[in-house]
Amino acid sequence: MRYRRIAALLTLGFLLGPSTAALASATCPKTSLSDAEGQLMCVSCGVPLAIAEAPQADGERRLINRLIAGCESLSQIKQEMVAQYGPNVLSLPPARGTNLAVYLVPAAAAAAALVAIGLLLARWRRRGGPASATPLQPAPPLSHADANRLDDELAHFDR
Repeated sequence: MRYRRIAALLTLGFLLGPSTAALASATCPKTSLSDAEGQLMCVSCGVPLAIAEAPQADGERRLINRLIAGCESLSQIKQEMVAQYGPNVLSLPPARGTNLAVYLVPAAAAAAALVAIGLLLARWRRRGGPASATPLQPAPPLSHADANRLDDELAHFDR
């Protein structure tokens, strides 16, 4: 009887053990320092936090590590960093307001370049491409005096 209870408890522990560990790990997001460093900047030197070596960058890393230990998600870490250091700590500005131009202007320029290339190619094809270029005309033959003068000049270089 006692062995049955022990076996039942062991079986129950064996079955519930992985699910409780998974439940505990699911409550804490998997955020790493390198994930955060790739999306944040050092506010004192203006370079990505992943390559910054300033004392300010070390302070930012300590704060990020404390937030990771507190089971903060990446978005929560970024919000806390903005609250602490201001919006310049983000490597990419939020896509709203005037910051939206950071995303739209390069896309519009690329689209305009593609349209221009397409129009130029269409125009070039209508003309027939390089095959329709006017062929070079042969040079007129040299006069007898010019041929003699050319021979004299070339003979001068042969010496």
